[in-house]
Amino acid sequence: MISSGLSTAAALLALSSLDLVSAQSSYGSKTTLPVVDLGYQLQQANDFNATGNYYNFSDIRFAAPPTGENRWKVPQHPATNRSTVQKGGDGRMCPQANPAWALIAAQFLPTYLTTGQTQYNASSFNTTISAGAATTSDPGTTEDCLFLDVMVPKTIFDNAGKGYGAPVLVWIYGGGYVAGSKTSNGNPAGLLRRSENNDEQGVIYVAMNYRLGAFGWMSGPTFQENGTANVGLYDQRFALEWVQKNIAKFGGDPKRVTVLGESAGGGSIMHQITAYGGSKGAAPFQQAIVQSPGWLPLVSNAIQEQNFKGYLELLNVSSLEEARKLPYSALQTANIEQVGTAQYGAFIYGPAVDGDFVPAMPGELLLHGQFDKSIRVMAGHNADEGLAFTSPFISNDTAFAAFVEQSLPSIKANPSALEYITKTLYPPIFDGSQAQGYKDQIARAAAFISEGVFTCNTHYLDKAYKNETYAYFFTIPPALHAADIPYTFYDDTGVSTTVLSPKIAIALQEYLTEFAMTGMPNEKGVPYFPIYGSNSTIQNLGVTGIVGQKDPTANARCDWWQKVLYI
Repeated sequence: MISSGLSTAAALLALSSLDLVSAQSSYGSKTTLPVVDLGYQLQQANDFNATGNYYNFSDIRFAAPPTGENRWKVPQHPATNRSTVQKGGDGRMCPQANPAWALIAAQFLPTYLTTGQTQYNASSFNTTISAGAATTSDPGTTEDCLFLDVMVPKTIFDNAGKGYGAPVLVWIYGGGYVAGSKTSNGNPAGLLRRSENNDEQGVIYVAMNYRLGAFGWMSGPTFQENGTANVGLYDQRFALEWVQKNIAKFGGDPKRVTVLGESAGGGSIMHQITAYGGSKGAAPFQQAIVQSPGWLPLVSNAIQEQNFKGYLELLNVSSLEEARKLPYSALQTANIEQVGTAQYGAFIYGPAVDGDFVPAMPGELLLHGQFDKSIRVMAGHNADEGLAFTSPFISNDTAFAAFVEQSLPSIKANPSALEYITKTLYPPIFDGSQAQGYKDQIARAAAFISEGVFTCNTHYLDKAYKNETYAYFFTIPPALHAADIPYTFYDDTGVSTTVLSPKIAIALQEYLTEFAMTGMPNEKGVPYFPIYGSNSTIQNLGVTGIVGQKDPTANARCDWWQKVLYI
């Protein structure tokens, strides 16, 4: 879940019948870039990328500011403002926070991976944060952050209204539900280029912001008396509905929308697929590419209540109504402080069962058929998803059991489940014969986190969609969580220090974009990508090439996790 955007025009050009204003000559001049009439506002392209031949409509407002009385409520429609042309360019991002344990992880992971050292203590790591580092934020950070970007190839934009609309690829970022933004993972230049391979039409790329941390994922019985839980999910839904209403104006087809997301973004997509238990009709997209979908397993009402009351205490108020009246600075300071104290591997906030949008965890809803069954799915996970969230201080069976209890607070009332996890699912057997082949306590804990939080989720999707899915397995060492993101956003016009195999990166992009365009990842020039099927076949993207293999998540442990027997 760690993971790891752009006032008034000199003159408004005459609008066409589709409310489009085309560039006349020079694409480098703001006054000649196209303007789209969204009804509630006029939006001009912020930039034209001559190398990629696409327009960038950056920072388009899709919802009213979620400030003041709109805090902790579902997103509202933006006010109408047609007196000026909006040009974006502000790089908007929502308020961020990060847990302090990430400082330890940044030091622990390289040491463990390179030396194999398995014994650590607190003095092994430098956890000092400078005063400046603790308070610095990106200048684009603002509570008024519900904006999205649209990047559209010129040929598609120029063809708007003249034929079939182009397919749309919508990115939902990860970041543990507490950090990240629409631009935090890189630009889509490589994806756009790959989508136009073999003289294909290409895709339109859209990326959204959604509220994070205490601003977006507050929940609990008392909170829900006057607030809406999981407003981050509602933000995403609102942006996806915006795409349905407006993407044709950019040359897109609202009936050919694919959502793509990693980590918290992938977990969010699973929540969108299972929204309302499938009781409110089809989702506002037709396809989904879910990468390393993650969220912490079911959090009890008591824990949600504890987090809400803890946030109010940090604010020195006693109610949500009082919190809505406070200045943003106070809310963000409390958000940073609370998330900063999260237990190792956790983030305090994330999706929670709310009795409405999330009637149960997605795995359960998929198991019981309570989801949108019309979605076509591609899913992927990495070989070692859990290590980045695994405490380095796990040196024996007692510490492992304590880590399980910390990760699953509800299990304290179910000792038999704890015993099953520690003795049957992930037993103290270190000969490489168990999950992920673990040979020490840290790797054992990483296997527990990998399956319980990330990888099994992809198998739930494969099973729910009757194995008629496409799945990949990213194994290029060290294949940690999010290691496939630089490959997803690879740009072969520049130099990448994080992509060890450009060939694999290009193949992955071709699979992703071809799936977005046709519903199948196969195209000329890349190895054949088989359907998941009854043999649980998954495409292994490895350091030596691309081969098919059996999905390692097709196991009895994942079947157990899906039934939520740990509460």
